[in-house]
Amino acid sequence: MKLDFKKNVKRNMVANAASSGIRLLFPFLNRTLFLWLLGPAYLGLNGLFGSILGVLMLAELGFGTAVVCSMYKPVADDDRELLCAYLKFYRTVYRCVGAVIFFGGLALLPFLDRLVHGTVPPDIDLHVLYVIHLVNTAASYFLFAYRGVVLDAHHRTDVVTNIRTGVSIAQYIAVFLILLVTRNYYHYVLATVAFTVVQNVLLVRASRRLFPDIEPRGSLPLEVRRKVISDVKSIFMHKVGGVITNSTDNLVISAFLGLVAVAAYGNYYYVLTSVAGLVAVVYSSMTGGFGNKIYTESKEENFRLFMRMNRLSMVVVVFCAAMMAALYQPFIEVWVKGDPALVRHALTPALMVFYFYIMQSRQVLLAFKSAASLWRQDRWKPIVAGAVNLGSNILFVIFLPDAYKLDGVIFSTIIGFAFIQIPWESHVVFSSFFGKAEARAYWQSYAGFAVGTIALCALAWLAAYAVPLDGILGLTVKGAVAAAVSSVAVIILFRKDLLPAIQQIINRKSVHNA
Repeated sequence: MKLDFKKNVKRNMVANAASSGIRLLFPFLNRTLFLWLLGPAYLGLNGLFGSILGVLMLAELGFGTAVVCSMYKPVADDDRELLCAYLKFYRTVYRCVGAVIFFGGLALLPFLDRLVHGTVPPDIDLHVLYVIHLVNTAASYFLFAYRGVVLDAHHRTDVVTNIRTGVSIAQYIAVFLILLVTRNYYHYVLATVAFTVVQNVLLVRASRRLFPDIEPRGSLPLEVRRKVISDVKSIFMHKVGGVITNSTDNLVISAFLGLVAVAAYGNYYYVLTSVAGLVAVVYSSMTGGFGNKIYTESKEENFRLFMRMNRLSMVVVVFCAAMMAALYQPFIEVWVKGDPALVRHALTPALMVFYFYIMQSRQVLLAFKSAASLWRQDRWKPIVAGAVNLGSNILFVIFLPDAYKLDGVIFSTIIGFAFIQIPWESHVVFSSFFGKAEARAYWQSYAGFAVGTIALCALAWLAAYAVPLDGILGLTVKGAVAAAVSSVAVIILFRKDLLPAIQQIINRKSVHNA
């Protein structure tokens, strides 16, 4: 069954765009209320528990990704019986994973105090709070989260996204009221558990409504199960490296610098991830479509599609990086009301812009690599990158001056991406699926975008710096100036990428109105 790539990407992008708006607005308000009503130490606890549970979620091993990628071919072949067998297999695995996460998390209880430098808020029992967070994480695995693979494999992530968006709106409104009325952190965390259950119930109902003939039954053939297990082994190594890269930053900061430093880093990182959500509207909408195209189109057609999607995604990345360069520090200063414990020097936002660009520049490549199930070829990459990141994290935190220890943590992550992960990933995709000629075309495009990004970031920063205003008014004016300058520069530099897309939209509207 050949899926409609353009139609699915369009509705996935619409759903992701709405979701990105929610992820930008509501978490920002949530974080702001935390800062103003509870204080930065509570934000530090959120970051710390998120990192610990990120490590525990390694128990999932990558089964979800492996199963979804394995389902692309039976979807293309319209093999319903095999899809049902995959779903049953995945349900069994997820229930085991939930048990491992829960009991493994309980085993960490005696060691929690050692992960916090300094004191915790006096009204908080660290162990009780951790157990609530643990229950929230394990609940999805025990419930119906496994049903999401059916939608992902059919390139219908818009359904999952819309459910999560709706539940998130209700959840954030509820927790806002809880924080305003009670200012009780325990009530806030308990509410997240309730909404996790609601989200899973809605997900299973949507999956059964759209694909009523796909239910967990039957068993996978032995050779298929072996293929999934083989992919899982490789994906697990990717997940280990990802956890080392992403979760250990907060753990190192908490252990060496304290919860307030975790909150300061978390604020800067929150801005990065929020803007990254805008770029995700483009690349996260296409993985399932890539998976279907791989089995239904030629390699030449796949490369043309890959480059077109990559260049469009990079245009968004360049614009976002320029706006971040202009507004990062002014936004943080207004947001935290100039609190010296939470506002860093100018090097921190500069490194975060670099971090954002280098992380987002690889996302379409990763989407294609995932769709093509190219896991085994670079299975050692994340382990090497994660080890380098963790080792350099500790070295920088120990030996750099106090004012730059946090910057050392950020720079450690950049080193892993720039010198290990990106070169290794691109080598795998172009040696295993495409070829040398396609690799040259890709790297020429990459170099052009890198130069353009540096130029636009400098231009946007200078334009914003020239505005002699502070506070909310200054931030607004700086944003308007930076947006105008960046938009004109992007259109001039990347008009060859933008004009065909704009023309296609105009033509569709003309046909629709005719």
